[in-house]
Amino acid sequence: MKKEPGKKITLGIFVIAGILLFISSIYFVGQKQHMFSTTFRLRSSFKDVSGLQVGNNVRFSGINFGTIESITLITDTSARVDMMLDEGVRKFIHKGATATIGSEGLMGNKIVVVTPGPPGGKEVQNNDVLESSAPINMDDIFKKLKVTADNAASITTNLSDIMDNIHSGKGTVGKLFMDTSFADNMNQTLVNLRQGTGGFKQNMDAAKHSFLLRGFLKDKKKDKNKDKDKE
Repeated sequence: MKKEPGKKITLGIFVIAGILLFISSIYFVGQKQHMFSTTFRLRSSFKDVSGLQVGNNVRFSGINFGTIESITLITDTSARVDMMLDEGVRKFIHKGATATIGSEGLMGNKIVVVTPGPPGGKEVQNNDVLESSAPINMDDIFKKLKVTADNAASITTNLSDIMDNIHSGKGTVGKLFMDTSFADNMNQTLVNLRQGTGGFKQNMDAAKHSFLLRGFLKDKKKDKNKDKDKE
């Protein structure tokens, strides 16, 4: 019998804790759904909602100011998205504002991003329709990345084949780098050029001392000196 008061106290603590947890849950859910604040509604139409769901956030200037209230399929190529926003942000959203579907991070939940519109315009009214812009499709991005990766792999394979051919001495470039006889011929050609240049210099020196050309060279030298004196 003495244990009954202790059991009642323990039961009462569990009941009170459960009630507090229930109230806290209602408060947080209600706050997220703006049940305890003044709200207004906006709507927009999209060709593709890209996985957007009811209850997802509506973001303005990087801050969550609303939630997605409903998503209704209008036609086979169009869906209407109704948004519920905090009344305090309405004065910053002007006529001509647009709505875009984005995501919270690279792979996060989908959200609607609202732009403010032209500055100085009239503020939006309840149930106004916003223009929409096409969302970024991650599937298209991944497809392009795959094509880029495939092209990079193909280029790497081709470069590997080219280097193998060069190393094995195939082709003109391969012979240029790997064929020793080709290198020897190039060296011999350079030697011949040097020898030819030296022989030409010797011939010119001999021509200067030649009896037949000596007078001609002297006349050319005199003419050159005269031109300098005139200057």
